[in-house]
Amino acid sequence: MTRSQRLAALLFLLAAGHAGGLVAQVAGLPVRNAGIGTGFGIAADAGFPSTAAGKGVAIGATGALGAGPLGFTASVARWDPKGPGDKITSVGATANLKIIGGPLIPLSVTLQGGAARYTVTASTIEGDPLELKTWHFPAGIGIALTIPNPVFSIKPWVAPRVDVLRVTQSDGGTASQVTNTESDFGISGGVDLGFLNGLTIRAMYDRVFRGEGVNPSVLSIGLGFRVGS
Repeated sequence: MTRSQRLAALLFLLAAGHAGGLVAQVAGLPVRNAGIGTGFGIAADAGFPSTAAGKGVAIGATGALGAGPLGFTASVARWDPKGPGDKITSVGATANLKIIGGPLIPLSVTLQGGAARYTVTASTIEGDPLELKTWHFPAGIGIALTIPNPVFSIKPWVAPRVDVLRVTQSDGGTASQVTNTESDFGISGGVDLGFLNGLTIRAMYDRVFRGEGVNPSVLSIGLGFRVGS
């Protein structure tokens, strides 16, 4: 299948109002790669996708575990796109490896690989049911800088990545399945404000450059809390 044909399939998702997976680690939220914290952390975020990403509002929760240079996260999100489409629940996880950084080093560089999945039911133009199974695989590097402050720390970060989207379209049977895979450049970034009691206020932005005028993005705000740091 040519790139233009794959893009046409992705545009079908946009038209159907199920484009959150085109951007996010989980539907409607940015891919976060801001380094690895120590101990266990939890966070809640609200995402606001762009028009190209389906609009609407997404609410998600994430658990994170960090031990030395290794870190793992698991996330779940519920996205309500604008329009007649159904709400989408997605789950995802990441594995992270810190290659630069430490307790006394403010700069960190982190490798990340992740996966997320969701399934929705849409309809063709003729009204026939169509099942869309979406897998999202982001893989990239995150660069973060922690700036100490007497009241709170400031941590800006940026994370370019390869963004792979795999969509299988099916009418419920196996004979008519069509799988489309798209690989493009994506980038996310944000700012964390970290307080001494473990509370974090965070803002993130994510954009994927799909080409052909399709560059979905999402902005989010959230709160996090970490113990054992």
